[in-house]
Amino acid sequence: MNTTTTETASDKVEKGMILASLAYFISKRPRLEFGNYGDRFFYNQELRSIRKDLKHARVLIEKVSNSSMPVDVLKEAFRSAYAGRLSWDGFELDYTTGQYWPTEYRKAVCAVCAQALWNWYGSDVPYDTENRGDKVRAIFQRMFPRQIASKWFN
Repeated sequence: MNTTTTETASDKVEKGMILASLAYFISKRPRLEFGNYGDRFFYNQELRSIRKDLKHARVLIEKVSNSSMPVDVLKEAFRSAYAGRLSWDGFELDYTTGQYWPTEYRKAVCAVCAQALWNWYGSDVPYDTENRGDKVRAIFQRMFPRQIASKWFN
């Protein structure tokens, strides 16, 4: 966690705007189409998975919000996570759907937040460290519940 960076007031405002936009984005209803499932069991199974993505996204957004991460680290994560399909243009989010929007839009937010957290907290572990990835993952295993750590930092 490189704490030598100093954020300007406008950087803090932009970080707040991004996080508020992410929170609003994940709060949108998934709008599943029952016809794609044809069976109440599979439809409800998909809904449970989407609700779990919402819970994960909220936890990850909160962790980014409570960190001292500069806005540049967060903005870089948009370019590298989830194939860059979720982007921030300085004012609003834009999302390019892959297969099926209802099942992936919250995952995209989780991926961006996880990438930003990995870059920020992982910067404390030198790149020439043996088993560096394991050491960075250990940070997140202490920081998050097992389900989130194993899914988003594996």
